[in-house]
Amino acid sequence: MTSPRLAPGDTAPAFTLADDTGTDVSLGDLLAEGRRVVVYFYPAAMTPGCTTQACDFSDSLDSLRGAGLDVVGISPDAPEKLATFREKEGLGIRLLSDPDRSVAAAWGAFGEKKLYGKTVEGIIRSTFVVDPDGTIEVAQYNVKATGHVAKLRRDLSLA
Repeated sequence: MTSPRLAPGDTAPAFTLADDTGTDVSLGDLLAEGRRVVVYFYPAAMTPGCTTQACDFSDSLDSLRGAGLDVVGISPDAPEKLATFREKEGLGIRLLSDPDRSVAAAWGAFGEKKLYGKTVEGIIRSTFVVDPDGTIEVAQYNVKATGHVAKLRRDLSLA
């Protein structure tokens, strides 16, 4: 069963998750800086598509930050695996662990999806932009790992 999807104008569900260093990070803390936050959900660290997407976000981080956006990636991976992922790929983005997938479910990023022609339950690759007031500005589901950051930049008129 797929959880309900968020849409622009919805209030972003609150969360507090451990990052790759084991430090708790909350959406409220991220928004307290008065910046917009890109929250993206990905299935698993160190897989080809997720590595491509994380590297794309990391490579675009300076320009995204310059446009007032911070980026956080969320997966079910343990903080230790996220730390290995960050170190191996030289990632500059913040990675958060959602081991029970409850945050992904609250954001509509967990449920049924097609994988190699089969219907399975798992993380739905999704990206959101949350404004400083905690309102969803952009909600994109079933995004492609390759080229997604460039598309998001165009959608936000940052290209």
